Amino acid sequence: MTTLTSTPMTTPQFQRLQGSTMGFMAGYVDTLGFIALFGLFTAHVTGNFVLIAVSLADPAQTPSLLKLLAFPAFILGVAAARLLVVRCERRGTPAVKPSYLLQLVLLLGFMVCGMLAEPVGDSAGPLAMAAGLLGAAAMGAHSAASKLLLTHLAPTSMMTGNVTQLVIDTVDRLRGAADAATRARCAKFFWPVLAFALGCAAAAFAYLAVGFVALMAPVAILCLHLCLPEPAAA
Repeated sequence: MTTLTSTPMTTPQFQRLQGSTMGFMAGYVDTLGFIALFGLFTAHVTGNFVLIAVSLADPAQTPSLLKLLAFPAFILGVAAARLLVVRCERRGTPAVKPSYLLQLVLLLGFMVCGMLAEPVGDSAGPLAMAAGLLGAAAMGAHSAASKLLLTHLAPTSMMTGNVTQLVIDTVDRLRGAADAATRARCAKFFWPVLAFALGCAAAAFAYLAVGFVALMAPVAILCLHLCLPEPAAA
């Protein structure tokens, strides 16, 4: 029996739009948080593990409280998205747009708290800390939605695995060993990787130009997907 909260089969064009815009958003938010909040990782769980391990091994290298709290904030974002999906499943309603709305609310909180905290200065005050934690929670919700609801896409915030798969498939294509599935998978992973990289670059320039107002770009992406109708199942 098909789960009602799963994204229906979509056209290749819509899949490309979803993968590209969600990848762009993930790269954008992660980079903006890193630049604006002293190297904060909002979506890079590996980086948060590194920071925690360093603080345990060498107390003199203890990172800021904001960086330590980013990991549990990310987990709370994942948990909130999971509970939202479960609630939609029980009601028999699609969960994709509610997951976008959850991310939108958290990103708006990130932006507003960041704007109120400006200029951030040399350390994270209460508003800057709230901004960072909301950003980490937003990216946790984003990652959970990608895993639970957008399984027809390549992951949109975990680029290490995407790049690995893309290189493997590209090598197979270059050596003439690619079949139709390999070519389709190559295209599937290429667009989110490219969009993520472009999002990183765009965020760096946008934050330096306008500060936290630059978060209007990912907010606009989520609003676009909230307005777009989901394609009918094939």
